[in-house]
Amino acid sequence: MTDHEPSRAFVPAHVTAFFAPERGDEPATTGATGAGVALADGIETRVTGRESDAGHHVTLNGERASVPAVENVLQRLDAPPTRVAVEAAVPVGAGFGVSGGAALGTALALADHHGPARTTAALVAVAHAAEVDAGTGLGDVVGAAAGGVPLRLAAGGPDHGRVDTLPARGRIEYVSFGELSTAEVLADDTAPVATAGERALRRLRTEPTLERLFELARGFADEADLLVPAVREAVEAVEAAGGDAAMGMLGRTVVARETGLSDAGYDPVVTEIDPAGARLRE
Repeated sequence: MTDHEPSRAFVPAHVTAFFAPERGDEPATTGATGAGVALADGIETRVTGRESDAGHHVTLNGERASVPAVENVLQRLDAPPTRVAVEAAVPVGAGFGVSGGAALGTALALADHHGPARTTAALVAVAHAAEVDAGTGLGDVVGAAAGGVPLRLAAGGPDHGRVDTLPARGRIEYVSFGELSTAEVLADDTAPVATAGERALRRLRTEPTLERLFELARGFADEADLLVPAVREAVEAVEAAGGDAAMGMLGRTVVARETGLSDAGYDPVVTEIDPAGARLRE
């Protein structure tokens, strides 16, 4: 790879259905258990070199931006001056794991472009720690790395966490009503969230299906008192139409299986479960 040829990575958007935060002594042992869905709509990251005295240059959807998780990855990997272009096919700040996806995409593409020589698990660990340090997420990186319908059974990065997946594919619809600050929610007392998330994960493991995940996600959002009015209205409309829907954690976003939102009268974005997880692009 020459300094002028870009390296590209794709990371599926990751929507968390429920979670239980766990704070460790360091970013590698901090994270969240829980479950979510990786989407074919995702985050594309392109990395190229820059002139030696130019410093880093990061853009998000074509605009110069500060993306702390990406900047943390560049620092942790001791990157030379680098241009990072992140394109998100999903709303930013709305529960789709854009920050974590950008961090992981940067780590993968940077290793392909400049080095250093690291395994995929090591790069996931770097991105996870960078995301935790940024305060913008606890489990999106490991979930998006796995793809499909990831169950985070132990919290933390690859050296400490444990991830399984449900064998599920299919159509997913979503609508978003705007941003919700992950950092602000995680700064509050998370004990009720942790209790609800742990209970939901235990129940899902006894009946590991996508249908059950959505059912438990609704109960979790109620129990943890995270539902906002627009999201509650849409979830209830989907249920009234006979479908399954959940709030995307953490955002003003509703995600439904199959045609749930369409059947409820909404005009959703249509995508599908991405089974492959994070990867380099040709």
